[in-house]
Amino acid sequence: MTSNFVEELKWRGMLHDAMPGTEEHLLGEMQSAYVGIDPTADSLHIGHLVGVMMLRHFQLAGHKPYALIGGATGMIGDPSGKSAERNLLDEATLAHNQAGIKAQLSRFLDFNSGQENSAVLVNNYEWMKNFSFLEFIRDVGKHITVNYMMAKDSVKKRLSAEAKEGMSFTEFTYQLVQGYDFLHLYREHNCTLQMGGSDQWGNITTGTELIRRIGGGKGYALTCPLITKADGTKFGKTEGGNIWLDPERTSPYKFYQYWLNTSDEDAEKYIKIFTFLSKEEIMDLVKAHQEAPHLRVLQKRLADEITVMVHSQEDLDNAIKASNILFGKSVSEDLKKLTEKTFLEIFEGVPQAEVAKVEIDNGLDMIGALAAKTGFLGSNGEARRELKQNSISVNKEKVKEDYTITAKDLINDKYVLLQRGKKNYFVLVVQ
Repeated sequence: MTSNFVEELKWRGMLHDAMPGTEEHLLGEMQSAYVGIDPTADSLHIGHLVGVMMLRHFQLAGHKPYALIGGATGMIGDPSGKSAERNLLDEATLAHNQAGIKAQLSRFLDFNSGQENSAVLVNNYEWMKNFSFLEFIRDVGKHITVNYMMAKDSVKKRLSAEAKEGMSFTEFTYQLVQGYDFLHLYREHNCTLQMGGSDQWGNITTGTELIRRIGGGKGYALTCPLITKADGTKFGKTEGGNIWLDPERTSPYKFYQYWLNTSDEDAEKYIKIFTFLSKEEIMDLVKAHQEAPHLRVLQKRLADEITVMVHSQEDLDNAIKASNILFGKSVSEDLKKLTEKTFLEIFEGVPQAEVAKVEIDNGLDMIGALAAKTGFLGSNGEARRELKQNSISVNKEKVKEDYTITAKDLINDKYVLLQRGKKNYFVLVVQ
């Protein structure tokens, strides 16, 4: 093997628990492992990334990764960490979601090189769809006792007094279905390791139990910690919801900003988990950050690395340009290169006023733009004072009172950005 996979996870803070003997098992010949991915959407979000990064490190260490799309389990709903049962998906939706997820995984895993350790995508719906209920409870269910299943944390929490709705039989059987996946991959692909988040330990060990009792073999379990933020808020969530890998759901600009705004404490943790930088590079970055934290060296490198990995170098360059519009030195031409979507995202929440297109066609004077027609400033007198003090900009460029806003100032044929001082922005929307 090219490297010690378990040792790599340890120094990166990506190892929560591993079954005894797992490290030794992986130090000999090439082994196969899988991570299950819930196909409830046609895109992964950054909450999935730890599992994907584990598969990538596994492949880099010379082993063979399997990404398992939970087409069958997605029809049931995993009770782990959930307080309520979730909506079930139909076949057409699952097929659509699988295609989207495969495309994203291809940015991380090598599926096509033809090497012995090329990644493989499987869907548990393929082997579960023809399994009758009677066959399942006879061939699988009889090997695991209800006592064993009731002892799992995910079950106990849902049956506790806090969980008002209790737990359906469908969800109760989830660990058996996931356990059977492990047995199936063990039999058909010699897959000996299942990996996942720490909340999956109970489901994973049910699989190792089935391998022992039915397959007469040995399966291993390895989990990573559930990622948290230092301030106690949920990792991967913003006021707008999940941070998705799909650029249509979360733009590269917003994706980049999420990582750029990470706290110092979290940045030091995340750069180990979400990049492939070496230990030495990361130690150097941490040292540089400690010496000059105001430069935010860690956050910038983290945001750069992960934006290129998930999107592209071009998307990163555009995200940096967009960030500079707010926080750095940029000019009117930079603003005009932005897409309408990115422009609106950058200036989300900034006050706006509508002006008629005829006003622009005739030329809108600065007093009108600042006060009379828009209310950006409180009065015409205030507008004149600010203009005399050279504190007003149109599209990031300083203007005087004699300036007239015309069609040449329009961004995306629709917007004009006004600014007083460094931080007070106002958007004219031309209708």
